[in-house]
Amino acid sequence: MNLSMSCAILCGLCFTAQGLFAGGGEKDRGFFREKKDAFLEHLKERAAQAEKKEEPKKREFKMDFTGMDLPTSPSQFTQVWHTPPLSQDLTGGCWSFSSTSFFESETYRLTGRKVKLSDMFTVYWEFVEKARQFVRERGESAFERGSQPNATLRIWRIYGAAPAEAYSGIKQGNDFFNDTKMMAEMKTYLASVKTSGAWNEEVVLTTIKSIMNTHIGAPPAKVKVDGRELTPQEYLRDVLRLNPDDYVCFISLLEQPFYQKIEYPVTDNWWHSADFYNIPLEDFMRLARRAVREGYSICLVGDNSEPGFYPPLNVAVVPTFDIPAEYIDDSARQLRFSNESTTDDHAIHLVGYMEKDGKDWYLIKDSATQARNGIAPGYMFYHEDYVRLKMLTIMVHKDAAGDVK
Repeated sequence: MNLSMSCAILCGLCFTAQGLFAGGGEKDRGFFREKKDAFLEHLKERAAQAEKKEEPKKREFKMDFTGMDLPTSPSQFTQVWHTPPLSQDLTGGCWSFSSTSFFESETYRLTGRKVKLSDMFTVYWEFVEKARQFVRERGESAFERGSQPNATLRIWRIYGAAPAEAYSGIKQGNDFFNDTKMMAEMKTYLASVKTSGAWNEEVVLTTIKSIMNTHIGAPPAKVKVDGRELTPQEYLRDVLRLNPDDYVCFISLLEQPFYQKIEYPVTDNWWHSADFYNIPLEDFMRLARRAVREGYSICLVGDNSEPGFYPPLNVAVVPTFDIPAEYIDDSARQLRFSNESTTDDHAIHLVGYMEKDGKDWYLIKDSATQARNGIAPGYMFYHEDYVRLKMLTIMVHKDAAGDVK
């Protein structure tokens, strides 16, 4: 190859490079894409499948409702005013969701004002008080998700209440309640406090608040209502017009004397409230029947894990293979509480009733996720026998108690 030919070839290569990479003087540009090795992911998936053991599907024993004449719609019930059902999502806050709903109905009954209150405002301050007790009892007090509906009375006396628009308790960017990570972080932190003996109450509460502020936001110091700025305490007193001292709790347990106040002996009563007035079963049921007929709603706590508890049909009944209705009495209730087949699983809001075949059915507003899988999402229909056997406590306005107390 002679020199002139070599120069021609080099010149051609230079021209081609400029055309491909310089674009006739324009600069090349880059872009972002998801970093992914599809074949590697395919191999990992195959490896995981090879290691995965086939888990047997869980089964539960439930009552067969075939052929039964059951309630099918909330519209069949005589109802008190209440806000639409709200899911508690990934939280353990049924005690707050049920009691908040109850107090919304109470606000309407007393003032005619329709409000939606913040469920998570109360949950936030309940965790603060749980952390405080944890420090004062040097780690012996329970720090879990659960509580009781009358905890709302205790929290509101101290911190007041807030409308839902002032505090959602939902992390920005989400559209549902979720305290899972928050709870794990708080429990891990408190475990370290107990291990190290770092019992500085101010520091612990500041840290607990910081964790919650990150996950569900800080509650407001002021709320805006009707063009006014109010503290949560003022909102409770002047707008809701609710007096926590006007509400009473009832329980029905044979293990302690009737017609006196007792402590509700469950873990979720972590502050050892002894404000539960113990009454016989017949009084317990008479209170519920009369209250709902006189326009009151009630807050209930009880068990929701029975064969006759069936969310696909929104019904809860007591099967005869459990116990015939005529045998449901104080002893039957106590037996199930003592052997722990009745536990305080869940708190709910009773908002209506209907009579059918000589028995009452109660309309239950239920925040649990399982109540959203049936024909009337967010509601359950409880037969009166189910309340007789499986519901443990009632919270109601004192005027609804009448001569029971």
